[in-house]
Amino acid sequence: MNPLKKIYCRIFQTAFKLALPLLPYRNPKILGSVKEIPALLEKKNCNTVLLITDGGIRKLGLTERLEKALADAGIPCIVYDRTVANPTAANVEEALNLYLSNNCQAIIGFGGGSSMDCAKAVGARAACPKKSLAKMEGILKVRHKLPLLIAVPTTAGTGSETTLAAVITDDKTRHKYPINDFFLIPDYAVLDPKVTLSLPPFITATTGMDALTHAVEAYIGNSTTHGTRENALQAVKLIFENLDTAVEKGFDINARRNMLRASYYAGCAFTKSYVGYVHAVAHSLGGAYNVPHGLANAVLLPFVLEAYGPVVYPKLHALAIAAGLADKNTPDEEAAKTFIAAIQAMKERYGIGDHIPEIREEDIPKLARYADKEGNPLYPVPVLMDSKELEQFYYLLMEKEA
Repeated sequence: MNPLKKIYCRIFQTAFKLALPLLPYRNPKILGSVKEIPALLEKKNCNTVLLITDGGIRKLGLTERLEKALADAGIPCIVYDRTVANPTAANVEEALNLYLSNNCQAIIGFGGGSSMDCAKAVGARAACPKKSLAKMEGILKVRHKLPLLIAVPTTAGTGSETTLAAVITDDKTRHKYPINDFFLIPDYAVLDPKVTLSLPPFITATTGMDALTHAVEAYIGNSTTHGTRENALQAVKLIFENLDTAVEKGFDINARRNMLRASYYAGCAFTKSYVGYVHAVAHSLGGAYNVPHGLANAVLLPFVLEAYGPVVYPKLHALAIAAGLADKNTPDEEAAKTFIAAIQAMKERYGIGDHIPEIREEDIPKLARYADKEGNPLYPVPVLMDSKELEQFYYLLMEKEA
């Protein structure tokens, strides 16, 4: 990256860090079960609710407890279950039409990050009917209070139940872009381990590593606070203690509950401290090839940490201690490399490879530009990289010909 751009990025990031105490960040209020939602809706005088989920979750029956609880309480529930893995503007408009035509007063995002992102975007469009999603791209473009928004995560990974971001894919260009505004933070997060029990092992693994990526990128960035550092360390500790059990023994409710807590803490950390180039590259892959976000993050994480080099060793040392992999007397470099190796070993245990076979070499310059645009100047990464430097990660992920 050229020196002038580096200076601009660091000034921008420093300004944001100095402004952190003045910005209206908040954490969602926590409910422990979906059965608590009807009483909440009645208290808020919400007579009809839009439930946004995806077809797979609906077929698994994960929404049945909630739908029955709403029916028993006499609250009409309109269901939109066509959300795709990387939600599109078309998804949002379809769901918005249901919201408006049925006079809904509240929105429930039920699922992984895709369903919650779709729910946030529907809320944003309902709040700003004259503004397209494309015009909300970036920071603080919504500026209006959303309808009551409740997030029910069925995966312990995205942290979307805590964040001010929704990531949407343009149907035509396949460009994946974030919308960031404090009004997008859900009012309530429902951390109900029962809705995660039937999550398949591979998805449990990739979403768990998504949460790990959130915690790691938030911790090693340059815009941390005492609170976000503590949240990131809590998340890493819980993930290393519980993810293997959640993957191998999916009906272990304590492991599932602890993974939901880890995802929540990681979400609280990166909402304020942001993420880094793992996410920027992963978003471009999701937009172009529909690669699941957690999978892309899991594949990328150790490569990006290695590329950052010695500048992140002290912070990775602290994360290694939280993970139970080192102590304070371990040299920084040794602890950092042990931590990266442990992430790589996780990938191997869970059957997560080192390649994204969908990548086409001719697409790499465009994808790197998308990642550059997303990451710079917003993400306070430990080492700045421009689009040419970011291309290295796409080449690393390409499958080598035999």
